[in-house]
Amino acid sequence: MNSTVFSRNVAAAGLLLLGISFNACKKELTSSGLPGNLSAGAVAGISAINSTWSVNWDNYANGTTYTSTNAANDFGNVTGWNNNRGYISNGNLRIQLDPNALSAAGGVVANIDVADGTAYEMDYDIRFHSQFDWSRGGKVGFGFSIGDGNTGGDPAWDGNGGTLRLMWYRNDANRVYFQPYLYYRDQPGQYGDDFGLTYPASGSIQKGTTYHVHLYIKSNTGSNTNGHVQIVINGTVLLDRDIRWTTNDSKRLIRGVTFHTFRGGSQSYWESPTVGYIYYDNLSIHKIN
Repeated sequence: MNSTVFSRNVAAAGLLLLGISFNACKKELTSSGLPGNLSAGAVAGISAINSTWSVNWDNYANGTTYTSTNAANDFGNVTGWNNNRGYISNGNLRIQLDPNALSAAGGVVANIDVADGTAYEMDYDIRFHSQFDWSRGGKVGFGFSIGDGNTGGDPAWDGNGGTLRLMWYRNDANRVYFQPYLYYRDQPGQYGDDFGLTYPASGSIQKGTTYHVHLYIKSNTGSNTNGHVQIVINGTVLLDRDIRWTTNDSKRLIRGVTFHTFRGGSQSYWESPTVGYIYYDNLSIHKIN
């Protein structure tokens, strides 16, 4: 081998080793326990999977599109983002719901990888536009997924996963409220369980009003009902109970944050003929264990 070719091969090998070393370090970084000069938002762009971080969208210019690249920078490893439905509005993340469409066809069904854990909590603010059409209701806000992260009419009866999410819902008496929407091992029906609970307990949520949501989730062990779930809205406890999420210990860990904002249900009466806007702010995710 001549000296020129040998030198090139050595250089290439060095670059390859450097790349491997960099990527290995990259996987080990999370947004907790970092040097003080690195913000959580900056870390999300370095590390694919985060455990503790916050986003308030104040650093974005008003009127700009919030793309999948922006979402990855803020959340880490996110899938399912729709570049046509996220928008920055006065320091808020505004999600657009398209008319005459349900689920991902009309909104956002995004999922964020987080560091595996047995207990997490989150907080965020949510507001419906002053002209929002409630229609029948839909999935809304941030939540958590465990194991296989069951959703979409796939009941969690096999013990391999579950989800903690919220809905807004308008009943036949035209009362509009938040309700829990959980998939877990002991759910009574095919679709998410609302436990017969509503926020507020009477009356309706209001358009143009900001609501603060707090979620807490803890995994159970084995077939024990020693997991936990808590939902608190504007300081009022909506749901607070022990729960059996899974029966398969290999699937018991909290693995993701959901961001599901869409109308539906699957039947056409969940649709709206109008464009709708929902605003989010002050998101905080915290891994406890």
